[in-house]
Amino acid sequence: MTGEAVPFETPDLYGAFPRLTEEQIGFLADHGRRFSVEPGQVLIREGERVTEFMVVLRGSVAVVEDFGGPGERILRVHGPGRFLGEVGLLSGQAAFTTSQAREAGEILSAPVDRVRVLVARDPILGDLILRAYLGRRALLVGAGAGFRIIGSRYSPDTRRLREFAARNRLPHRWIDLEADQEAEAALRRFSIRPEETPIVIWRERELLRNPSNGELARLIGLTAPPTAEEGRCDVLIIGSGPAGLAAAVYGASEGLATVVMDAIATGGQAGTSSRIENYFGFPSGISGAELAELGVFQAHKFGAAVRVPAEATALAPDDGRYRIALADGGEVISRSVVLATGARYRRLDVPGIERLESTSVHYAATVYEAQQCRADPVAVVGGGNSSGQAALFLADHVPRAYLLVRGADLRAKMSRYLIDRIERHPRVKVLCNTEAREVIGEDALRAVVVENNLSGERRKLDVRALFCFIGAVPCTAWLAGSLALDDRGFVVTGAPARARAGPAAWEGHDRGSMPLETSLPGVFAAGDVRSGSVKRVASAVGEGAMAIHHAHEHLSHLATYAPSGPPLEPDGGHNTSADHREDGGDGR
Repeated sequence: MTGEAVPFETPDLYGAFPRLTEEQIGFLADHGRRFSVEPGQVLIREGERVTEFMVVLRGSVAVVEDFGGPGERILRVHGPGRFLGEVGLLSGQAAFTTSQAREAGEILSAPVDRVRVLVARDPILGDLILRAYLGRRALLVGAGAGFRIIGSRYSPDTRRLREFAARNRLPHRWIDLEADQEAEAALRRFSIRPEETPIVIWRERELLRNPSNGELARLIGLTAPPTAEEGRCDVLIIGSGPAGLAAAVYGASEGLATVVMDAIATGGQAGTSSRIENYFGFPSGISGAELAELGVFQAHKFGAAVRVPAEATALAPDDGRYRIALADGGEVISRSVVLATGARYRRLDVPGIERLESTSVHYAATVYEAQQCRADPVAVVGGGNSSGQAALFLADHVPRAYLLVRGADLRAKMSRYLIDRIERHPRVKVLCNTEAREVIGEDALRAVVVENNLSGERRKLDVRALFCFIGAVPCTAWLAGSLALDDRGFVVTGAPARARAGPAAWEGHDRGSMPLETSLPGVFAAGDVRSGSVKRVASAVGEGAMAIHHAHEHLSHLATYAPSGPPLEPDGGHNTSADHREDGGDGR
C-alpha cells in the first residue's frame, strides 16, 4: 500500500528522503500518469536530463552510481511514497546517478515543468521537495559521486576545475595524480599520459582533456550562455551573488524578461562562506552554498534564466539599449543592466605566494578546502567576519587554526557573536598585531613566517594551508572606460556618477539619476561592487531588489518600452498583481 516502507529501504536520517502523504500524492496524480515497472527497469539514467518527476507507489527503486561500470554501487533504496531525483532535476542538469526498479511495482510520473508550477501553489509540498533535493545533493557531494577529476595537486588547471565543480556544488571526486593509485590505473585504461592531465571522466565513456569551465558545464548540463538571437531581455544581471540573485527574483517576479549570468558560479563571495549566522530569518545560520541554491531555485521559479558560466567582457550603449559582449564571442542585448559582479579577496602581499596558490593558499573556506587540509594545522589571515567564520569552520576539521590579525584585537571589524565563539573554541589561536611575512615551501606550503608589527619579533608557524580574507578588490576591470569608477575601482552611482558622465550619455533623458544608477542611464550597480555600499549579505539583497525598482522607473521613461515577454499567471511564474507580492504593495 502507498506510504508503507520496504524492509531494505534507506532510512531517512537527514530529512533527505521524506515520504509524501496520500493527499500530496493525490494532488500530483491529478496532473500525472501511472505506469507499471518491471525488475531492472531503468527510470532515470546517469548522464541524461530528467524531464519527469517520479513517485514510487508500489515496489522499490535503487539509486545506483556508475551503473553498469566497474564501480557500480547502490547508494540508497526508496520504497512507496518516496520521490526520485535531486536538485539537478529542477535546474535541468543531467542526472548524476541511475534509478532502477528493484522489483515489480508502480510509478507516478508528472512533467517536471508542471511540477514546478504545482509546488509554487502548495508551499508545504514545495518546501518538502526542495529541502529533500538540497539534502540529496549534499549527500551526493559527500559520497564522491558524479564525475571524476584526475590531476596533479600542483596543477593550476586541476585547481580551476575543482573550484568550478565545488563552487557550483557539482557531485565529483578528485583523484590525486601523485598520491592515488586509482589515477595510474585510470590513465592506463584511457591511454592518457600524465602530462595530458587534468582530465574529467564521466560514466567511464566520456572523457575531457583539460576542459574549459564551459566544456565541463556542458558535459553535466549547466545552462550554456545565451546566443545573440536569444540574448534580448528587459534586465540583464551580471553577477549572481546575493545582490544578483535578489535582483533576478524581483525582476522575474515583476514580469520583466530577466537573465542573470556569472562567470564562475552562483552565490558569489557569500557562496564560499561555511556559515552565515547573522542573516535575518535564519536564527541557526545558513551556509553560503545553501543560500545560493535557494536563491537560484527561487529565480527559476519566477522564470529568470540563469546562465553559468558566462563572462561579460564589455558593455556599450546601442540605440537605447545595451550590448554586452561575452568571453565566448556571444553577446546579450538588454534594455537595462544590473551590475552585481561583487568583489574578490585581495591577494596577500608575501613574496613567493603565487607559486602556492594552486595548492595551499585559499580564498574560500568550504568543505572542499577543509577536506584538502585533512589533519594539518592551518593559518587564517584577516580580522573581519569572513576570517572569523573560516577559522571556526576549519577548527572543526583540523587540529589547530591560527587567526592572524593585523590589529590589536578583533573588536574593530568582527561581530561580537563571532568573537565570543572564537574565544571559547579550544582549537582557534588568535595572534593579534601579527602579519605574514614569508611562506616556506616549493610545491606546497610547509610553514609561514609571521611578524609582530609592534615588536618586530618573527616566528615560524608550521601550517600546511593559508586562508586569506583581507579585504576586497572589485570585479570591474572589464568596465574601465565604460562608466565611472572610483579610485579603488568600485562603481560610482547616483548624482556623483551622472556628474562624471559624458555629455551625450544622458541626452534625451528628462529625469534625474537614481541612487543606484551609474554614469550610464539604465545601468545600475548593487552589492559589493558599488562604491560606498555596506559589505553585508542583507545589504546586497536589499540593493538587488532596489535596483529592479530603479530598472522599472528607467523603462517606464523610455518611449519604446514594452515588456519582452508577458507576465505568467499567478500559478507559478511572473506576477505583477499586488495581491501576490510579498509586501502586498509595490513589491519592488
